[in-house]
Formats: sequence, structure tokens, C-alpha cells
Amino acid sequence: MATHKDDPEDEILEPEVLGPSDEELNNPPPVVELSPAPDPDHSAPAGTTAVVPVTALQQYLAEIRRYPYLSKEEELRLFQEYHAHGSREAAVKLIMANLRVSVAIASEYLHTGADHMDLIQEGNVGLMQAIKKFDPAKNVRFYAYAAWWSRAYILRYLLNTFRLVKIGTTQDQRKLFYNLKKEKAKLEREGFAPDTKLLADRLNVRERDVIEMDARLGNWELSLDQPIGENQDGSLLDIIPSQQKPADEQLADQQLRTLFRTKLAEFIKTLEERDEDILRNRILSEDPLTLDDLGGKYGITKERTRQLEARIIKRLRDYIKKDVKDFDQLRT
Repeated sequence: MATHKDDPEDEILEPEVLGPSDEELNNPPPVVELSPAPDPDHSAPAGTTAVVPVTALQQYLAEIRRYPYLSKEEELRLFQEYHAHGSREAAVKLIMANLRVSVAIASEYLHTGADHMDLIQEGNVGLMQAIKKFDPAKNVRFYAYAAWWSRAYILRYLLNTFRLVKIGTTQDQRKLFYNLKKEKAKLEREGFAPDTKLLADRLNVRERDVIEMDARLGNWELSLDQPIGENQDGSLLDIIPSQQKPADEQLADQQLRTLFRTKLAEFIKTLEERDEDILRNRILSEDPLTLDDLGGKYGITKERTRQLEARIIKRLRDYIKKDVKDFDQLRT
């Protein structure tokens, strides 16, 4: 059986997903029937040189075919042993008999480009969690419940590892990732148009989150090293426009700012001590003093201080614009 890649001593956190509805449990995915695989105990047919099974996946499928499906009565008996005595042997039999569930669910997500065996092993972790959570008294077959847990763990794997840019970094975003498409389909079956407001209300998230997640789920990353074409040299990185300003604009901007600092130093020399204090500690400071503080310092009212500030700003603008024609660009 495929196993989880993480340290077995690490705690496995349950996916933050909505519980399976009665409709989902009563209409589970069909149990996959595996096509016959070559028996590894027998040699290849005459006239061939292939070694069978030829891949790890084929070998895995050949192995799990050895474990037959359980009847409902056998399933209930094994769960009674597991719950009453913590029987490891009973749990293993239940899991082995339902490994086909993970294969079926994993096959639905091959279009993402993820490795098939990686998806299957994550689904198998979901099976192990399903064993702990399943209640035989619900009168539902175990494979129907296990399919939901298998899907949840496969989706969690895709969320955490498939994209270079993470698309679910908060609890609300993870909930959306797991349940957005499912909730859309449910609303359509009920005769509703699945607009963003209705989806946000049903999933208890913001409309903006629904819009952003819907856009993200519809776009997969492209490698910047991907060739432009079969008969063309270069990659996508070569034709992506730079977000920086052109070199000449950067140089002009730098020169403009240098000129501004020079003219500012000249302007400061024309000010009286009080006006210079207001300019430095109120207008130019990253942590400016309040109008009350400056008014108290010079024994004037707050309104008078505001008038002085406005006058200094106007004088500064007029002084610099005489020599710096592109002064307004410094404000953008």
C-alpha cells in the first residue's frame, strides 16, 4: 500500500472541509474496476522482451487487485473488532479492501499534472482517517464515506504542493479551495444560479474571496523557461516586458530629485528660524509634530500655525518651480 511521505510521527491535520452531505454519501463515486494486470510471478508471453509489471503504478494496481471487496456483513464485523478491541488487523483489512477508492479519486485529478502515485498515496492517508471517523450505525457503506476523505486529502496535497504560488493561505481560502466547485454544482442542481454573493453566503466567506479563488482555480502556472515555439529560440522569460521604468526615465528621475534637494537646501537658507523649524519638523519630517505642539512652542494658536505651514508650502513650491519645471512629477 502506498504510504505517506511525511514523518509518521508528525501529526496529520484534518483538512478544513465541509462534512459529506447525505446526498454525497448516498451517491458515492463508482467503485473502480481495475483492468487485469500481468502477474509478476509469471514470465512475459512468448515473443516479447518486456519485463512486467513495467511501471510502479502497474505493479501497485496488480497488488491491490489481490484484495477482494468486502460484503456489508464482513465490513460491519471488522468495524466491530476495530472499535471494540482496537484491532489493527481489522483496520488493515478494511483499508486494503478499499484501496481502489483512492485510485478512482486520484484519476479525476490527473489533468493537474500531478504524479498519479503521489495522488493515490495522499488518498490512502484519507482512507486511514476515514477508518477513525466512520460510524457503522449510519447505515452507509464504508467506501462511500472513505471516498470523501480520500478526495479531501488529495485536494489538500494539491493545495499545498502543486502550485509554485500558494492559492490558499488562510482558513477561508482553504475552505473555498475545497468546496467552491462542489457548492456551485450543488446550487445548480437545486435550480439556483451560483453567483458570487450566493456562494459567499453559503460558504460564509467574502464575495471578494470567491471571485479571487474562482480566477485562481482557472489558471495554472507556466514555466518562464518554457520554449516560445518548436522552431524558435528563446523562452517566455525573454519576451516578458519589464515592469521597471526605462533606463533614461530612471536617470531623469534621479537627476530631478537631486536638483530638488539642492533647491530645497537653498530655500531653507531664506527662512527665518521659526519657519525653518516648521518646515523641518512639520512638513518634511517622517514623524511630524502636531499643530498644537508647534503653536505651544511659539506661543501662537493652532490656526495661526496652520496658516504659517500653508504659507511655507506655497513659498517652497513657487521657489522650486522657477528652476525645476518638472516639479509636479516629484509628487507622483
